[in-house]
Amino acid sequence: MKIYISALIFILTLKIGAQEPLPKLMISENKKYISTANGKPFFWLGDTAWELFHRLTKEEVQIYLDDRKEKGFTVIQAVILAELDGLKTPNANGDIPLINQDPTSINEPYFKFIDYVLEEAQKREIYVALLPTWGDKFNKAWGEGPEIFTPNNAQIFGKILAKRYKNQSNIIWVLGGDRWPEDKEDKDIVNAMASGILANDKNHLITYHPNGGKKARDYFDTSWLDFDFFQTGHDRLAKDYQFVAESLKMSPSKPVINGEPRYENHPDRFKPDMYGWMDASDVRASAYWTFLSGGAGYTYGTHDIWQMFSPGKEPINYVRTHWKESLHLPGCRQLSFLKQILESLPWYELQPAQSLLSGDNPEDETHITVANIAKKQLVVAYTPFGRPVTLKEDSLMEIFNNKTIYALWFNPRDGSIQEIGDFQANENIMKFEPWSIGRGSDFLLILCDKAKSEKILKTLK
Repeated sequence: MKIYISALIFILTLKIGAQEPLPKLMISENKKYISTANGKPFFWLGDTAWELFHRLTKEEVQIYLDDRKEKGFTVIQAVILAELDGLKTPNANGDIPLINQDPTSINEPYFKFIDYVLEEAQKREIYVALLPTWGDKFNKAWGEGPEIFTPNNAQIFGKILAKRYKNQSNIIWVLGGDRWPEDKEDKDIVNAMASGILANDKNHLITYHPNGGKKARDYFDTSWLDFDFFQTGHDRLAKDYQFVAESLKMSPSKPVINGEPRYENHPDRFKPDMYGWMDASDVRASAYWTFLSGGAGYTYGTHDIWQMFSPGKEPINYVRTHWKESLHLPGCRQLSFLKQILESLPWYELQPAQSLLSGDNPEDETHITVANIAKKQLVVAYTPFGRPVTLKEDSLMEIFNNKTIYALWFNPRDGSIQEIGDFQANENIMKFEPWSIGRGSDFLLILCDKAKSEKILKTLK
């Protein structure tokens, strides 16, 4: 009897500990965001780990994924045929991805390691935005290359990958790899790879990772592209909100993800001697701009982590910090505050509402973004440099039906919230001034009714 009970307990433990497949991702009915198959909005908070498969050991993968899970990340972006000499330099286990650099002949030990990483991410409820290849393998504008793809072998490679991972629930396909199609052949290669994937796998979303300053839809506004995906470039002056606005104007409607913004701890415009280094304030500005402009998700990046830099590795573009140390940079921690406040609003119902602003709003680093959910009597405004937020009185009166408005300041740096007070929408109190100003003094203004303010305050306690 004791043996039977012990066996039963062991079986039950296995079942309890078994990891359920993550739900399938799909495009929402209104084409504004990504949702799970059961209709739950999916909060895309990504991290850039391009060299994850190429440079880390199993133990390091666990360290990395544990940290990102703890900080609330839901997506990790990584590349199979990696950028940094990924065809010839072996991974941490000594394996290369292809036999004789032939995309139709994959090296099983290398892909076994990718299988391992995907399963470890699954255990932590993290999706992997999986790039089949970096762009230098079909358009060697820079980097190591070599160019190995043709339309024919790209389609075969897509079929191989899709057949292998069609039942892996936690992946999103991302074609491209920081590159544009130089000519018709390049475009044919990408389309062929998409065709190959779709031949064996219709279970996963597909998008395209373009070069800096571009959107996926600038190059591939096709049926296989499920959602738009843009890269602003590593520039403190980039206007993330413009990329989102341009994408949302396109037809048919598709969600848009900020897939590669300015990286934390990256030299601004690649010239640290002239412009210095980007920091957590850059991360917060690009993230809040993205969501309040109507974006469906944001991918964070760290200069040290995308390349998994450690002593002995070739430093790329002035990298200066071990990747394990950069896990603790303030920008990524502060994104958990962003996720918490936006999920309480809720973020997926926000609509851009720049017309509510009164007065000048320069198209520079101080640019204020405004969004609202009119039916829920909610207005939010993000001021990156702490400039006062002045809103039109008549517009607020219409949104709040002359009822009492409760105003709150949310601090993106520490996740705290401060009550401003309440007033009537027809009172001439439309200017809201934060308690500090300048770079790093960013604030999120929240205007809502009393019930909503109490719910937000309770959520953040």
